[in-house]
Formats: sequence, structure tokens, C-alpha cells
Amino acid sequence: MTGHGRGEGSRQGLKVAVEVSSVNRKQTEIGVNLPRDLEVLEAQIREEINRRVSRGRVTVRVAVQSAPDAGEKIRIDTSLAKACARDLRRLGKELGLADDISLDMLARIPGVIQPAAVISEAEELWPATATALGSALDMMLQMRSREGAFLAKDLKGRITQMRRGVARIQRLVPKVTEHYRAQLLQRIRDAGIPAPGIDDERLIKEVFFFADRSDITEELTRLQSHFQQFDECVKSSEPVGRTLDFLSQEINREINTLGSKANNTLISREVVQLKAELEKFREQVQNVE
Repeated sequence: MTGHGRGEGSRQGLKVAVEVSSVNRKQTEIGVNLPRDLEVLEAQIREEINRRVSRGRVTVRVAVQSAPDAGEKIRIDTSLAKACARDLRRLGKELGLADDISLDMLARIPGVIQPAAVISEAEELWPATATALGSALDMMLQMRSREGAFLAKDLKGRITQMRRGVARIQRLVPKVTEHYRAQLLQRIRDAGIPAPGIDDERLIKEVFFFADRSDITEELTRLQSHFQQFDECVKSSEPVGRTLDFLSQEINREINTLGSKANNTLISREVVQLKAELEKFREQVQNVE
């Protein structure tokens, strides 16, 4: 299922922006694009996505910049400046140099003065990243939910059409054996052979064997059971994409068996329609989480 979301979080004068997008995939695939300073957060980001998404390719992009209210603020490491001044004075005495340490000299020492928006530890930025990621996932999942409602409506329509086709086949089943018996008698007459009576043992056996070979009662019953399972999946609040994928395979198996056992033109036509409807169903199921 497709979707897109964006979220923001802030901490230590930094703003974290997270964009999340998803496209259809049979399994779960996650791609994370992080600034180098935040690469250690990838495992936590993946864990959060896996907790909330069970199917599809999800792409995450994380960007960090100074928060708007941070301005041009700087951070002065006073402890570092004092330590440097003390060590420089000690070194000057040892070397017999004049004590001419200036503020400008201390300001040039790396680390004494730095922008307020500096990532000291990536883990310190995780709360802001988690907030932004959560908001982005919420937005993306809302889009996927809306798409899911349309998919559910379409899938229900496909199942309804297949139910109607199965019902038509069930009405034809009682007529199949009688139709075969009539065809058999007609072929005997066309061959110029005296037609056997209705109670002829050979005729009864032939019709019985045909009825046994072409019996599709079990297949029709299993199809109805699969349709009921679909109804239960639609009502579920859990991810059902893989379940529906498996269910479509089982429906396909029963429909193929119907086609091979029926030995009836009218039922064969219905089977063709069932296969066409099932193919559309299977294509849509690949988009369901």
C-alpha cells in the first residue's frame, strides 16, 4: 500500500525532519537515509517501522538543521577555556615566556566556541527523531488506511461476483448427470444400437461412474468456506495481506479442480468467469497490508 508522511522534532537547538513513504511490496523492505552523525540510530528507526508496518517498501529520510529559534547562538565551553589558559600559563613559565594569553587566543582553540546546534551524541537526538518518525508514520498510515478502505470495497465486490458464480454452478450440478445420461442414450441411438431401458444395469453403472468422477460438491463447499474466511479477514483490525494472498491460492486451487472435474459446458463457462475474477482479486491482494 502507498502512503507518505512527514514529522518534525527538536532538541538541543536542532530540528529533526523525517519523511516516510511506502509503496507496494509482497514483503517488508526498509530503506533508511540518515546524516552521518545519526547513522547509529538506524536500528532504532527500523525497529519502530517494523513494529507498525508489516508489508511494503518503506523509505525513510532524516534531515537535521538548526531550529528556527536557535538563531546564531553559540555555546562556550568555559571549562575547556579555563583548562587551556591554565596549561598555557604553566607551559609559559616552564619555557620562560611572557604571560600574554589573550581572549582571542582562547577563542581560537577548537571546541571553546562552537555553534549551539551541534550534535554531541547521536543518542541524545533520538527523542526528537522518535517524535518526528512517529508523526510521519501516523500520517503515512492514515493515507494507507484510506487506500485500504477502497481496496476492501473492491475485494468485496470480487468475492461477491465469485459467490454468484459458485451459486450458479450449484444450481447446474443436479442437471449435469441427467444431461450426461441423455447424451449417452442419444449417442447409442445415433450409432443404430437399440437404446437400453432406464433400468439397464450397464447404463446405470456408466452414469454412476460419471457422477462420481464429476462430483464437485467438496470443491463448492470449500469455496464457500474460503469466502467466509475472507469475510472474517475484512472485519479484522490486524494485517491480513499475507492471509488473503494464501487464501487466493486456495481459491485458485478449488476453481481449477472444478474446471477439470465438471465435464459440462455451462459449468466450464462459469469456471472461466471465476478465474477472470480471481485474477483481479489476486492482483489487488498484493497491495493489502
